[in-house]
Amino acid sequence: MKEATTPNGRRAAGREQSLGGWLKVAGLGPGDDALITPEVSAALADATDVVGYVPYVERVAPRPGLTRHGSDNREEIRRAEQALQLAATGHRVVVVSSGDPGVFAMAAALFEALEASEPAWRALDIQVLPGISAMLAASARVGAPLGHDFCCINLSDNLKPWALIEKRLRLAAEADFAMAFYNPRSRARPEGFERALEVLREACGPERLIVFARAVSTPEESLRVTTLGEAQPDMADMRTLVMVGSSHTRLIQRHAGGAERQSTPWVYTPRSVSGAGS
Repeated sequence: MKEATTPNGRRAAGREQSLGGWLKVAGLGPGDDALITPEVSAALADATDVVGYVPYVERVAPRPGLTRHGSDNREEIRRAEQALQLAATGHRVVVVSSGDPGVFAMAAALFEALEASEPAWRALDIQVLPGISAMLAASARVGAPLGHDFCCINLSDNLKPWALIEKRLRLAAEADFAMAFYNPRSRARPEGFERALEVLREACGPERLIVFARAVSTPEESLRVTTLGEAQPDMADMRTLVMVGSSHTRLIQRHAGGAERQSTPWVYTPRSVSGAGS
């Protein structure tokens, strides 16, 4: 077995890894601490180390006995390797993601790193702890737009070609799924979401409902319900979860008055489709 090293490159004590620690990949939910599950809170309370993208690590309060390891957003595999190394040398490690760690987050990166790493690390105690995803939190805010069959697509082309994204958009629209979109638009790639809207208008028509849910469950939360014909690219950024309804998705206007969120229409997709059982 190779001699173990700590994440800072120093040799670990002895040539054998202890494998006495554990590693949990946890979702911190969409933003509000009230949406962190008790299971995740218990893991964080027992951890010696928290590993993740800097803004997510900073959501975990410092305390004696806890070391927080923050890193850049595009260092997922290196971050996963660091976490595995820490756990292999006896640390109790929580790798944190926002939302749910299995939805475009660190769980897949962890297993990718595990598959390519030390065979002995496969004996580690590794668990994935679910969290409330942005799409579920956003859907709940406006009603139930994902109440029937739906799909979820990451619109970032950092890890896959745009041609594949566009193919999936067209096929999802053809199948008449409701759709949830992560990472719709960034300063580095503003043109992608504009093209996505064009594709969706062609496939779904201008009257299809679209929801822009930004920073859900945080003080910066904003909600907007409109149609594909009225949607503009600058309505979304990297903190926005976008949902496009199916042809069955409906809108219910609320009575005027109350808080701003209470004036946003309800949007839902019925669970039944005409012709079922025939």
